[in-house]
Amino acid sequence: MEKRDLDWTFYRSFLAVMRHGSLSAAAHALKLTQPTLGRHVDGLEAGLGTSLFTRSRMGLTPTDAALALMPHAEAMEAAVAAFTRAASGEAQDARGTVRLTTSQIMGAEVLPPFITEFRQRHPHIDIELNLDDRQQDLLRRDADIALRMARPTQTALIARKVGVLKVKLYAHQDYLKNHTLPDTVEDLAHHTVIGYDANPRIFELLDQDGLGISRKTFSLRSDSELAQLALLRAGAGIGGAQMGIAERTRELVPILHNQFGFDMEMWLAHHEDLKSSLRVRLLYNFLAEKLIAYGRTSGTTRRA
Repeated sequence: MEKRDLDWTFYRSFLAVMRHGSLSAAAHALKLTQPTLGRHVDGLEAGLGTSLFTRSRMGLTPTDAALALMPHAEAMEAAVAAFTRAASGEAQDARGTVRLTTSQIMGAEVLPPFITEFRQRHPHIDIELNLDDRQQDLLRRDADIALRMARPTQTALIARKVGVLKVKLYAHQDYLKNHTLPDTVEDLAHHTVIGYDANPRIFELLDQDGLGISRKTFSLRSDSELAQLALLRAGAGIGGAQMGIAERTRELVPILHNQFGFDMEMWLAHHEDLKSSLRVRLLYNFLAEKLIAYGRTSGTTRRA
């Protein structure tokens, strides 16, 4: 088999095996039979002229060649998905699919009511919501619209700042039943503090305030802001949260609001090639309006 004859389905099957670790699990995920998926992998290996997996009783182990090829196969997958979305409706039709990517915390805590209202207005526009704290590449068309908490730096993107969110410290009433309220940032050393493990941008923001908060300050660490919020709501300790999110839980008490906090910008972005797509433009403008209003009202109901 010549390399030019390789079918995309072979690469899709290869990705499924890489992600699921076995032919049976990959076949189940793709709704194929195991022999069919096995033939796809064999065909890809024959076409490429290299072994992609080592077979043993323990299953399939990817070779160095497979590990090197995986990012390229993922790029192909993203391109196929973008092609499908582009073909799902005419550019000037209020129908089709829009893929929206954002962080876990924004996607789970902020966007759901906005998306619900948008779908009520535009029931023929399907939305794929991708929650990933890593920034998806709009230039590669991993997504159509991105909501990011920092200004996009890539060229060929249309980006708009839609607000600033304030992040402050809180503790649940249950935690404070057994702990004294801290009077200063230095008092946090005597508390269980919830924070990040290895998020360079957050630590950069913390360094700018000059208050000496670092990774060592946190005794409960997670780079998932959803996990941090769950720990905070469970009364595990003192932690940071967006004011607009924290104020929905009345049991959360403001901590050191006059001494500590930082701002995070919200930016909406899409590829400039999508500016003629009505469905993308409708969702982009709708989210911009809602997020601007959310940023203005977030953190205005309680002060400490």
